[in-house]
Amino acid sequence: MGYVVSIVNMKGGVGKTTVTVNLGTCLARDRGKRVLIVDLDTQVNATLSMMPPLYFAKLKQERRTLKTLVEQTIRASTQPRLPVQDVVYRDICQVKGLDILAGDVELYDDFLLSALIETKSQQHRQSFEQTWNSVENNLLRVILKPVLNRYDLILLDFPPSDTLVTRSALLASHFYLVPARAEPLSVVGIGLLESRLRQFRESDRAKLEMLGIVFTARGQATSMATKVKHRLAQEFGAEQIFKTEIPTNVEVARAVDDFQPVVLNNPSASGAKAYANLAPEFLQKLGQRLRRRQPPATAH
Repeated sequence: MGYVVSIVNMKGGVGKTTVTVNLGTCLARDRGKRVLIVDLDTQVNATLSMMPPLYFAKLKQERRTLKTLVEQTIRASTQPRLPVQDVVYRDICQVKGLDILAGDVELYDDFLLSALIETKSQQHRQSFEQTWNSVENNLLRVILKPVLNRYDLILLDFPPSDTLVTRSALLASHFYLVPARAEPLSVVGIGLLESRLRQFRESDRAKLEMLGIVFTARGQATSMATKVKHRLAQEFGAEQIFKTEIPTNVEVARAVDDFQPVVLNNPSASGAKAYANLAPEFLQKLGQRLRRRQPPATAH
C-alpha cells in the first residue's frame, strides 16, 4: 500500500512546491520509488514546475486535471466517469515511476463547491451540513483510493489556504511534512496547521503523523534563525527537525523557468545536492514511523 504525505504549511512562500517536486523526483530517480505528485493549488505551481504551459493547456482541454476528479466525485451523475488512472500524467520529466495529477486554475473554492454540495444534499435528501461533512471526510480518499496500491508514495502539494479540498487532503493523508523558513511568520503557519490538525484528532477524523520539519531558504546564520529553530525543536522535539536544510539557490528559480525540478535541470547546484540528501533522510524518518505503528511480535 502506498502512503499519502501532505507537504504543508499554512504560511506561503516557504518552499512547499519546490520541496514536493524535487523530493518526489529524487525518490523516483535515485531510490526507485513509484511516486505520484498531486497538485492541490489553483496556481498550479507544481504542475508548471514539471511541464510547459502548452502541455498543461492540453491536459486541461482533455479534462485531465484534479478539477475533473473533484467534480465527478461530488456530482451524482450517470455519465461515464474518467478513471483517475487516465487523468494521471505518467513519467513526468521523463523520470520513470514519477507521475503527476495536475492541478487546475479553476479548482473549486468553497463557494463554488457549496453549489455542488447543495445539489447533492437535495438528491440524497440529507442536510447541507451532513453532505458537506461527508464530502470533506471522503473526497480525496475516494479520488486516491483506485491508485493507492500503484504507488509507494503520494505527495500532496498544498496551497497555504484552508479549504474543503485541502482539509479533505489532510484527512486522506497518513503523514505530513512541514517545509519552513527559520523566521517567525513561518512558525505562525505551523501553529495554524497544528491547530487544524488538533481539531481533526479530537473529533477522531484523522490520525496523520508529522514526519518532521525541513528548513528551506537557508542563508547565513542569524540569531533570529537560531532562535526559531531552537523554539521549534523545543516544541516538537529535536528528532522532528530534519538535519538536511535546503539552501537559498538561484538555480532553483532558473530550473522552474525551464519547467523542471532543479535536481534534473542542474544536479550540481547546491539546492539539487540538498534535495538528493533529503530523500534518504525522508525515507529513514518514514521507516521509523512505520516501525512504531507495527505491533510488537508476540512470544511463542
